[in-house]
Amino acid sequence: MKLYSWNVNGIRACINKGEFAKFIAEHNPDVLCLQETKAARDQVEIDLPQYDEHFFSAVKKGYSGTAIFSKTPAIRYIDGFPEDIVKQFDVTGDTYGDPNAEGRIIAAEFNDFWVVTCYTPNSKGDLSRLSLRYDRWDRACLAYLQQLEKTKPVLYCGDMNVAHQEIDLAHPKPNVGKHGFTNEERERFQDYIDAGFVDTFRAAHPDQPGKYTWWTHWANARANNVGWRIDYWLASKSIAGRVKNPKIHPEQLGSDHCPVSIEL
Repeated sequence: MKLYSWNVNGIRACINKGEFAKFIAEHNPDVLCLQETKAARDQVEIDLPQYDEHFFSAVKKGYSGTAIFSKTPAIRYIDGFPEDIVKQFDVTGDTYGDPNAEGRIIAAEFNDFWVVTCYTPNSKGDLSRLSLRYDRWDRACLAYLQQLEKTKPVLYCGDMNVAHQEIDLAHPKPNVGKHGFTNEERERFQDYIDAGFVDTFRAAHPDQPGKYTWWTHWANARANNVGWRIDYWLASKSIAGRVKNPKIHPEQLGSDHCPVSIEL
């Protein structure tokens, strides 16, 4: 079973460039998790009868959003954090709005595991959303995954908007303390690892540098592979042994992110 995650940075643009159809034809995923779809389902011209589709779109048009396509229909989908998690961690609005209204997280239940996809809020260049991340969102997300784990193992993927370690970005030193590489964001990512989740790519390739999933549009960064690894597949310890062949696919264009995949 092949599972893919991809921040498409606008699914309509990705489709219009011809890259989405090319990706489906070439990779033929069994489960595809998308982030930053920037569209509701009725805004997307797509015909993939082999897939069960589920979109969770932001209230604000053309912003954020996630989706899951799967060849085997999920038993059920859960959009957003449950109310008890929202209340416990006070995941409420900030100056940018309510993160719960931004279509950021979907949990899909399958026979023997959960697939959860997430588009983690960006802490912003001026770090104005860092407190949302550090104090509320990331804590709530881990607690939610642990809640789901009580019933089945979890495969958690998406754009987590943080490079965990220095090996995960091309230029770590000048980026220390900048959004995506603050101590706070890295600490919260480490919380997942400390809780028993396995970073599947890094577990398989502990010392391999130069493997990135996102590149800025500036200064020919992608061609020069000056990137960041901020898209992940994490796995509950109880299912991590079944995960094989974690891969990054930088050759796939259509977005400033590339897909990441695992096999089960």
